[in-house]
Amino acid sequence: MKIAIIVNLSKEKAIVCAAQMTQMLRQEGAQVLMPPDCAQIFCDSSVVFAKTPEQLFEAADMAVTVGGDGTIIHAAKYAACTGTPLIGVNVGRLGFAADVEIDEIGDLKKLISGGYTTEQRLVLEVEVRKPGGSKRFLAVNDAVVTHSALSKIVDFTLSVGGEEVSRYRADGLLFSTPTGSTAYSLSAGGPIVAPGMECILMTPVCPHSLFSRSVVFDAASELSVTVKIPPGCGCVLSIDGDTNINITEADTVLVRRAKQQLTMLSVKQRNFYQKLNEKLKEREL
Repeated sequence: MKIAIIVNLSKEKAIVCAAQMTQMLRQEGAQVLMPPDCAQIFCDSSVVFAKTPEQLFEAADMAVTVGGDGTIIHAAKYAACTGTPLIGVNVGRLGFAADVEIDEIGDLKKLISGGYTTEQRLVLEVEVRKPGGSKRFLAVNDAVVTHSALSKIVDFTLSVGGEEVSRYRADGLLFSTPTGSTAYSLSAGGPIVAPGMECILMTPVCPHSLFSRSVVFDAASELSVTVKIPPGCGCVLSIDGDTNINITEADTVLVRRAKQQLTMLSVKQRNFYQKLNEKLKEREL
């Protein structure tokens, strides 16, 4: 079995943990693969270093991230494109998306023995249509159309299937997957949704209204957003917090279910709500 290990190299704990995991998985008979940026840090002749992240995920039977939620989300886009099952080890503070804590890496032996479960997760395709063409992106957690720094509130028009359904005056409109319902969407007042569900969440961010609420759309829906921006202000589309595109009044942002799905692994016998309670209690500390 070929297992890819993706490491947040900015965290010393992640590097130490990944080295321990590499030794453990090799002893269990697995071949360990790593991305090219790990080659100078993990001087291990038994590890195969891929030339590109795409090649890494194409070659792997499954992948393990070592870091925080950001590490998982970044890796998840490659995993969704190649159909590679993914599991996360949390060395960060919260780690909603991670299945294993740093002191539980022995549980990863179950990846070899088959003692794990899988869950399919919906991923969003976000298309930006500009007068000069269009580009498409994958969102594992969320996509938010919002005013840029120090700008005034923006007028948003939301359509479903080409039909206008609502207008909002707000700081932004946030579109989330069920996986992302415990991320930015939760902070913005959105509902918590079990990650295995198939739906698209929309939450206005700081709406200038007494009655604006989150809306849960069917997964087959195609949502589109246009904006009216106050003079001297700007608007930006942020995808999973790491890809930003400037949006003008001539642009349209479309949000729909992607053809790709993300397969998440779990080596624990607990349901989503048990994990949720544990993580929310940690947040209170």
